[in-house]
Parts: sequence; C-alpha cells; structure tokens
Amino acid sequence: MDLQRTLLIGAIAVLSFMLLTEWVTFKDEKTAASVPETTRLISNDNTTTGELPVAVDAPPATASEDIPSVIDEKVEQTEVPAQVGNSGNIIEVFTDSLQLAIDLRGGDIVELALPRHLAEIDQPDVPFTLLEQNQTRTYIAQSGLIGPDGIDSEGRATFTSAATRFDMAAGDDDLVVDLNWQGQDGVQVTKRFTFTRGDYLIKIDYLVENNSGERWQGNLFGQIKRDSSQAPAGDSGMGIQPFLGAAITQPDERFTKFTFEDMREEPFKAQLPGGWIAMLQHYFLSAWIPNADQSHTYSTRVTSAGFNIAGFTSPALTLDPGQSGSTGAEFFAGPKDQYRLAEISEYLDLVVDYGWLWWIAQPLFWLLNKIYALVANWGVAIILLTVVVKLAFFKLSATSYRSMARMRKVQPKMMDIREQYADDKQKQSQAMMELYRKEKVNPMGGCLPILVQMPVFIALYWVLMESVELRHAPFALWIDDLSVMDPYFVLPILMGASMWFMQKLNPPPTDPMQAKIMQWLPIVFTFFFLWFPSGLVLYWVVNNLLSMAQQYVITRQIEKSEPA
Repeated sequence: MDLQRTLLIGAIAVLSFMLLTEWVTFKDEKTAASVPETTRLISNDNTTTGELPVAVDAPPATASEDIPSVIDEKVEQTEVPAQVGNSGNIIEVFTDSLQLAIDLRGGDIVELALPRHLAEIDQPDVPFTLLEQNQTRTYIAQSGLIGPDGIDSEGRATFTSAATRFDMAAGDDDLVVDLNWQGQDGVQVTKRFTFTRGDYLIKIDYLVENNSGERWQGNLFGQIKRDSSQAPAGDSGMGIQPFLGAAITQPDERFTKFTFEDMREEPFKAQLPGGWIAMLQHYFLSAWIPNADQSHTYSTRVTSAGFNIAGFTSPALTLDPGQSGSTGAEFFAGPKDQYRLAEISEYLDLVVDYGWLWWIAQPLFWLLNKIYALVANWGVAIILLTVVVKLAFFKLSATSYRSMARMRKVQPKMMDIREQYADDKQKQSQAMMELYRKEKVNPMGGCLPILVQMPVFIALYWVLMESVELRHAPFALWIDDLSVMDPYFVLPILMGASMWFMQKLNPPPTDPMQAKIMQWLPIVFTFFFLWFPSGLVLYWVVNNLLSMAQQYVITRQIEKSEPA
C-alpha cells in the first residue's frame, strides 16, 4: 500500500511539472506570435509579374566558414572572403508543389514554400515556408563547384538566366531551369534545376564544357545552412519539442541524429558511400541525396556566426581540354511522407522518427493509412484504429477488469480487516494476504495487462504525433485540425469525464490518501490534455469509452455469477 501511495504521489508530481512546462511553452508561443511578419521573397500572387523584391542580407560570414574547401593532391586551396547575403538578383520558380526563390549569385535556394501545405489553416492563400532568408531566420540550400578550378572557390559564381520567372505549364510533367556561367578562359557551366510535377524532389546538375587549353577539375558540394531558431509550430503538446537538427545515414548506423549542440561540440566528418544528409523539423525536412554510386565526404559544423551547416562534397570531376562532363545531386524539400522518402533513398524514411518502438509504430501507421484510404477522414481512421487495437488486447483487458471486479466484491471485507488491525500493520498485511488467497484475488492482476499494452499506447502516440498526414486534417464539427489542441476543450473535458466514470467502476482504495489522489487524477489529466493535439485526445477518449463499456459488462457478469 505504501508503494502504491508513493507511485501515485510521484505521478502527480510529474504531471504537475509537465503542466507547468506546457504553460510556459504556451506563453512563449503567444509572445512569438506577436513578432511582425518578415518580408517574403516570393509573392503569394502567382499572376504578378512585377519587379522582384530585394532580400535582406544575412549576418556576415566568411567563405572559409560558409563554403567547404577541397585540398587537392598537388595544390592546397586558399580560401578568401566572399559576398554575404542575397545578391538581389533573384529568380522565381513555380510548380504545382513548390515555390522557390533562387539567388543568381551561387544559384542557392534562398526561399522555398509548399503550396500544398498551408502556413495556417485559416489562411488558404499563404503556403508553408520551409526555406527562407530574412531578418529573423536563415534556412537555405547551397550548392556549387569548388576545388582547383571550381567556379565557387574564390567567391560565389554569378549566373545569368533567360528569365526572372519560370512557371510549370499546364499539362507539362517537368520544368527545366538553366543558370549559365561563362569563364574568361572559355569554361562554360550550366547549373540545371529539374522539377517534376507532383514531387518535392529537385534534380540539380552542373554541365561543364572545358573550352580552355588546360585540364579542368572541380568538386560538387551541397549543404543546408540553418540558424538555431525553432521551427514554426514546433511544439506537439505536453511541452514536448519534436527533434530539430541534422541527420545522416551510415553503413553501420542507418539513422544518426545531430542536435545543433552536437554539431557545435563534436563536428562530424566521414567519407561514406552513397547516402544522404538532412535537416529535420516537425513534419518537414530538407535533404541532399548525392550520387549513390560514389563515395562522398559528409560533414556537420557550426560557423562563428552561429549557422549550422550539414552537407557533402563529391569526388572531383576532371575534364581535359575540349571535353564536356556533368556532376549533380538531388535535393528534397517537403513533408515527411515516409513512403515517398523510402523511394528516394534507402533509410531516408527513418526521418519519420518513431523512437525505439518503431517496430510497433510502423505497423500501426500502415494500418491507420489503410483505414484512411477506406473512410477518407483521419479522425474516423483514428477511431477505427483505436477499436482495432482494443480488440487486439481484448482478452488482456478482460483479465484486468475481472481482477478489478473481484477486488470490488471483497472491498467490504478489506475495510473490515483495515479497521480490525488499524494499530498493527503487520497483522493487517497478513490478514489481507490471507483474504486474497481465500478469495482467489490478485491485487496486482489488473496491472500486468496494462503494462503489456503500454508499449502499444506509446507507439501509437508517436505515430499520431509524427504523421504529417494529420497536419491540418479535419475531423468533424469544430475539429478542423487534428494536429493542434481542441479550440473549445471539448475533447479534454470528455476525456476527464470518462476517466472519472471509469474510476467509479473500480474499487476505491482502502487508503484515504490514495483515495484522495485518485479523485484528483481526472482533474489533473483534464488540464494536462488541454494542450494535447486533438487527434491524440480523440484516441484517448475513444479508448476510455471502449474500456468503460468492457469493464461495465465484465463487472456485472462477476457480480451476478459470484455471490459475495
């Protein structure tokens, strides 16, 4: 009994701490929401053809920090400072899935928005911006050619473009955007972006023509540059912050994560075959996927200006005079669609991080996805998934409820023993054990089935939290987004009420302290669930209702079949 009391008090303390954490997070979000919007590079009006806006320069940095270096076997490259921030020469690209701003200096992607994913559900004309560079945030994708003759070795190359705006025409499956560079020695470089309808994967190729009289050599690099600011809508409720940082795959470790602190304290560098390197946040990611048939040097680092950089450098491309050649990589920027990511590169789907219970979470998500395909409503899919999970553990739950029902029947006898041996705890304990043996009651019988089910419940929690499919997914009535809290707190209140009714079906604790704590638990959990994403609260409400029904039936069966 003392152990049970200690556990309950500990649970209350943990829940109170997490509630306080959530309140602090809630206040911080409100404060952040008051910050004025920054100037966007991409216009929301796709029909506008006016002059391009000028971007705001980022904090200064040196080329030696911003751009990787390559040490040739014969010549050690000297790194020199380069221009900082956007050049102001920006071209815009619009497809059905992407809206981009590309800086002609370097050909870097300095803004990328996702028109299929809204920034806010009540703003249908404002797409979610994944990459951007402005006064408050830097998150861009850089690529170039470095090495002995690389066009970015002595400052970023400045390209020219045939137009300032490119649109994917109706009926076209692809859009090709070429940026051109001409060297004084006759070397010509075309940086080609290839976009595909309905996809977030961009193919970036460098086409090099060596019209000079000497051998040309350069190395492709690709990297993601980001500050340490929190991602928009990064909190998932309960004070839990989804992972924010870099990730990579290695032959001996399929999925390795690096927080920004990790990148600062222990920079990573290794030569690996194929693979990918990514920058992760809640629901979305950006990733470089170089040539799978080559080995590349992957690295993470933090510049003195505080920028976090994760990227790769490929083997050198060597061209004799008069030769032409190409090198390239793929860049993904979009939602964490694990099925599409699995098609792009091996283990890239692991960025949908279910933690150590992934082996349970993966089948649960597969089932949830299959149910959604039938009902076309993620809220209904969650309800039906809860029913399936409940049916899978029906016998275990029944065992637990039978144990609690029998405990309820012997409750008067337990109270008598407690009063009889109120001054002798040892005799009281002995009498209780004798009662349990005589009545064939196991006081812990209801605990083991619940413990067995907990991994499934935790795995399902991560499935619902990590699934981008639930972002801005409507359910019914007032629930128009299952990924955020219930705006009217109806579901948390229903969850608390169902928890209270479930307590009434269970035998009350004989210890007065435990009884008081149990009375407070529904209230504490109700406040605790106020900030939970409504999809998760929906699962708990349905699970509680099904448990109540099963427990009620079993309790009545025990009371009728086994007289006291």
